[in-house]
Amino acid sequence: MDTVDVQGTVAEGFEAVRDAFVRNFEERGERGAAVAVYRHGVKVADLWAGTRDVDGEEPWAVDTAQVVRSVTKGVAAAVVLLLHQRGQIDLDAPVGTYWPEFKAAGKERVLVRHLLSHRAGLPVLDRPLTPAEAIDARSGPAALAAQRPAWEPGTDHGYHAQTYSWLVAELIRRVTGRTVGRWVAEEIARPLGLDFWIGLPAEEAHRVGRIGPVEEPPTAPGLTLRPKRAVSAAYLDPDSLTRRAFGAIDPLPDENDPGYRAAELPASGGISTARALARFYAATIGDVDGGRRLFAPATLTLARTEESAGPDRVLIVPTRYGLGFMLHGAAAPLLGPGSFGHPGRGGSLGLADPESGVALGYVTNGLRKGVTADPRAQALIRAVRSAL
Repeated sequence: MDTVDVQGTVAEGFEAVRDAFVRNFEERGERGAAVAVYRHGVKVADLWAGTRDVDGEEPWAVDTAQVVRSVTKGVAAAVVLLLHQRGQIDLDAPVGTYWPEFKAAGKERVLVRHLLSHRAGLPVLDRPLTPAEAIDARSGPAALAAQRPAWEPGTDHGYHAQTYSWLVAELIRRVTGRTVGRWVAEEIARPLGLDFWIGLPAEEAHRVGRIGPVEEPPTAPGLTLRPKRAVSAAYLDPDSLTRRAFGAIDPLPDENDPGYRAAELPASGGISTARALARFYAATIGDVDGGRRLFAPATLTLARTEESAGPDRVLIVPTRYGLGFMLHGAAAPLLGPGSFGHPGRGGSLGLADPESGVALGYVTNGLRKGVTADPRAQALIRAVRSAL
């Protein structure tokens, strides 16, 4: 009998997902989490367990949601791709076409596709924003409009950990007249029935648990999980692009603060259930429950066609990006070579694999130190792969 009280359902043939989910609690320090899997537009796993708050005792409920950090980037990228699909954005146009002030300081040749593929050269700010400035919807775009790139745009890539928020949100606002949170609510979440928000409504706040760090479980004998020396050095160096990119908001905001959760930060502020993430990604690769599909075939090709690859100037390790989505690789192992999606620093993950027809969403309140390849998410991916 399981020592973990797992709620939900799993279809025949996908029992391995439930087993891996249980082991995450027993062996990998999970406190509260949910996982959902779709295949060919039909839900085949929908599981949750543990506590709603990382530091609490109230059980995780069927509708519990959590801050999913950079998983948000994939949904925000879908907005830009859908605007392109509708003929409202040209991916090869300079960003300044839509946002004239952005042309300053050597950014005339930054293209829309550069924002999505982390090639704009703008992962850092000369002066980090305060938490209040980060969420006011004005200071971030103004700072980036004035910012000089850290490298020649289009020539290299580096993860825009925080600045992605203000770059993408302002582009969407200039093109549509709507905020990114409103666009997602009206054009993606509401039609698909998703419990996903960029900018949490006050009436939904009671559903969202507290996130926080969890203790790393002991490493098995003979196995080392130490990061590469160059990666460790980059995070310790206050002048490195790595440290400055993740520190573009200083001091770091309280992600459990209601004001932060209500802000529209598409780099890191999305709030979701696992079910919503899986359903969103299922809709990018096919019809969900026989209903709506988000991406036309050409848009799906854009989402998972490699735009950037190799050593990442911010993350240091080699990374691969399509247009707004991370692609399967050593830094972000997904379900297979054609997979795309996005992890959130600390654990959460959303992905789709067109070849197998699988979409997965994983949400946790317990944050581990890794940025891309969380052991809990990887265990779930391996379980799904074994079921195919």
